[in-house]
Formats: sequence, structure tokens, C-alpha cells
Amino acid sequence: MGSDSGDRRRHAFRSLAGNRALARVLAGYALFVLTEYSVWIAMLVFAYSRGGAAAAGLVAVAQLVPAAVVAPAVAPVADRRSPVILLAGGYLVQAMAMAATATAVIAGAPLAAYAGAVLATTALTTTRPAQAALIPSVAVTPDQLTAANVVVGWLEATGMAASGLLVALLISVAGVGSVFAVCAGLAVAAALLVAGLRVAPLTREQEHAPPVLAGIGEAVRLAVRQPRLRLMLALLATEAVVLGALDLLIVILAISVLGHAEAWAGYLNFACGAGAVLAATVSAVLVGRRLGAPILAAALVLSGALAVLALGLGTAGTVALLAVAGASDTLLEIAARTLLQRSVPPQLIGRIFGLLEGLMMAGYALGALVVPALVYLGGSRLALLGVAALLPLAALAGGRALFGLDAGTPVPVVEIALLRSLPLFAELPAPAIEGLAAALTPIRLAPGAVLIRQGVRGDAYYAIASGELEVRHDGRLLRRCGRGEGVGEIALLRDIPRTATVIAHSAATVYELHRELFLTAVLGHAPTLRQADLIADARLATGGTPGNGPGPGPDAPQPG
Repeated sequence: MGSDSGDRRRHAFRSLAGNRALARVLAGYALFVLTEYSVWIAMLVFAYSRGGAAAAGLVAVAQLVPAAVVAPAVAPVADRRSPVILLAGGYLVQAMAMAATATAVIAGAPLAAYAGAVLATTALTTTRPAQAALIPSVAVTPDQLTAANVVVGWLEATGMAASGLLVALLISVAGVGSVFAVCAGLAVAAALLVAGLRVAPLTREQEHAPPVLAGIGEAVRLAVRQPRLRLMLALLATEAVVLGALDLLIVILAISVLGHAEAWAGYLNFACGAGAVLAATVSAVLVGRRLGAPILAAALVLSGALAVLALGLGTAGTVALLAVAGASDTLLEIAARTLLQRSVPPQLIGRIFGLLEGLMMAGYALGALVVPALVYLGGSRLALLGVAALLPLAALAGGRALFGLDAGTPVPVVEIALLRSLPLFAELPAPAIEGLAAALTPIRLAPGAVLIRQGVRGDAYYAIASGELEVRHDGRLLRRCGRGEGVGEIALLRDIPRTATVIAHSAATVYELHRELFLTAVLGHAPTLRQADLIADARLATGGTPGNGPGPGPDAPQPG
């Protein structure tokens, strides 16, 4: 069992390298994370140097409140249209806002700089909802989806660490304004990486709720009806309060408690990020596992590290504890976001993650407000202890439900995204396509493996998730097909022997759908039947193309 689990993890991570679309999304996200953390630290330093903790807290709130309002409103674009539109557009707006902020800081215009930072932070809220909808659409298997989320967590951690060093270096060499200028260029590069991707939305046009507020309301109603979903959102929102407080506490620790220069805010953030990198590397073990216990453990360790920070253990102790805090926070976020992705209906992923983004921005703002108040009442020690108590209180409120977070059947979001990308199933309503997705069986093909053999009775349809297949009729190559195409439908629809042989041109992954389920779905839905007839007639007219080869014979691969 352990060996099988290890093989699954290794295959999931190896497969990421061959998924070019996913690689581009992840590369763009790496640049995004670096800019997000860098400009946030730089703005806190800029504000703290002009008015102390109160000014920094107010500037943080001024950035976060608009973001909290806008995030749920713009996120439905990721469901209504291709999430690429929201992702690339968000990166471009971020770039323009950061450039404007850089200009204002260098010109010595703090109010204009704060306004630019507000716009940049608001635009940042488009990224995670868009990515939450995009990654399942380009992932090949559920394990690859989890592996991609692990990599996202690793990129978050690396970006946190790298941004601390980048900010420290740039502030030391060229001042705070240079941080925003460099990050504007990185945001443009991120937009260019994803702009060329072609990804269909996870739901068809007819299913969209016309008004934006209706979409937000649907997400809220779903969260209210599902205790598990409500608990995950509450945990992540509470984590955001802790992180919003910690960002400001790190600046206070560096400058006021430890007595170091401003650049040390960057170095302490690097310590936090270094621990996160280590945790993100270890988080590979989450692939294929239950996630409730890791979420609870990570939350308690994060709180414990913050509580010990209040003891005042000097520079070395502070660095070590921040590394522990960064590690536990990363494990908590990777596990919780992955579980949330598995639990949400695909047509609502963008809206649910938009709601989450809004809640988290509100949480960051609350955390930034709490710290100045606690510092005023009892200094940095009371602030650290108060923030440390938040997650244990949330866990206590969740009670036994925390241990059942990953109970129930996961939503087959990867399989749904694959079926939705096929023209044959594009018109199926959400419940029908989700039922088909749950019945799919993955099959891995080595190069040269025979999937379908000409002349044999057809008993299954195959959706291609990755790799290329060759379709041959009487030995003659008809065409090659890849992701977003299917094979096997003609023999099923026309009740005739397979009309072509289908062979793996390269290593490939396909999903098998048995004859009875395929025919029930197609014949029971008039628009889908019309589309199927059009595809079958066109392919038969060309002498047999994908979907017309025989069912698996003795040489067919076994389900993986």
C-alpha cells in the first residue's frame, strides 16, 4: 500500500514536467508571489517609517478593505469565461499600479503612493480565484492536481523567502521605490506567460447566473448549507487574520524590539519563507492522503510558535521561531486549499475562491488593526500572545468537525474539466457531466500501446487527458489527436465494429467511460445527441477517425 502511494506521488510530480500549460501557469504564479510579498513588505516599511505602527496598520487596512469588497465581485469571471482572462488581466493591472506606486514613492508623494498600493492590492485578488479555476482545467489527474497545489505552496514559500531578500537588497541599494519598479516588470512577465493559454470555462454559458451579485449569493448559500465548507473558509479566514497581524509584527520586531535597520524586516520575512520552503518540500506527502489531521496540526504549531516569540529570545530565537511559523502556515494553506478545491462544485470554484479571497483580505485588514491596539494596551508581547490565541479558538469552535474535514466523496473536478473541454459533452448540464466524471477510469498508455483495435466490438469511449494518439485505418495514418479530444464514440453510437485502430504515439493518459453510461448520457440529452451525430457523420465521411477504432482487445492496457 505504501509503495503504491509512493508510486502515485512520483508519477504525479513527474507528469507536471510534461504539462506545458500547467508549467506556464505555475511560472506566472511564481513571479506573482514574488511581487505580492515584496510590495506588501515595502509598503509596510514605507508607512512605518513615516508614522509608526498606527500609520502602517491604517495603510494596510486602506489597501485591504477595497480588496475584500472587490474579490468576490470579480471572481465570477473565472466561472463565466475562461479563467485566463481574469488571470492575465489581473497581472497587467497589478503591473500598472506598481509602476504608479514606484513613481509616487520616488517623487516623495506618500498619498499617491498609498493610492497606487490600494489599486495594486485590489488587483492582486484576481489571481488566486482565477488560478483555482484554471489549474483543474489543465491538470491531467486528481493526483496531478494535488501535486500542482503542492508546487503552488512551494512557490508561495520560495516567493516569501526570496521577496524578503529582494526587498532587503533593493531598499539597501536603491530605496523603497525600486521595489515597486522591479515588481511592475515581473508582473508584466507573468501576464505574458499566461496570456496565450486557451482554456474553456468549467461551466457552459447557459448555466451562468446573469447578475454578479447572484453568483456571490450562490457561493454564500453553498457555504452556509455545507458545514465542512463553512469550517474550511473560517479556518482560512482566521489564518489570514494571523498573517495580517504577523506581517506588521515582523516590522515591529525588526525595528523596535530587536533594534535593527529597516532592511531587517526583509531578513525576518526571509526566515519565515525559508521555513515555508522546507514545509512545502515535505508537503509532497499530502498527495493521495487525507488532509484533516495535517490542517489541525499545522494550525496548532503556528500558534505555538507565535506564543513562544512573546518570550523575547533575541535575534537567533526570533529567526528560528519565524521559520517554524512559516513552515506550519504553508502546510495549513496547501492542505486547506487543496481540500477546498476537492469539495466545491466546478461551476462555483471561481466564486467560492473569490469569496475566500474577500474573507482573507478582510482577515488581513483585521489583523493589521488588531496589532496597533494590542501594542498600545500591552506592547509587542501582548500582541503576539493575542494573535497566537486566534487559531486555537477557531479550532475549538470547530470541535469534532475538524477531524471530518475530508470525509465524503471528493468532487471529480479534474475529470469534469476534461469532459467540459470536449465538444461532444459541452452542452451537458452540470449534474449529468459530474455523474459521468465520477465514473471515469484513468488508463496510462506507454508509447506504442494499442488502445483500440479495428474490427472489434466497441465497449467504451475514451477522453484524452495528455499525450498524443495515432488513429489508423487499415494501417494508414488518419490523424493524431490529443487533450481535448475523444476516441471511441462512433462504434457506440452506430452499433458497428470499431472502424480504426488507435495507438499511443507518446506516453499518454486517457479516461475510460463504459458504453452504457456513455449512451445513457448522449441519447438522453437532445443537444448532446445532435452534436454526437454531427461528429460521427463527419468522421465516417472521412473513412473513420478518432472514436472509431475497436474496443480494448488482448493488447489493451489495464486501468491505472
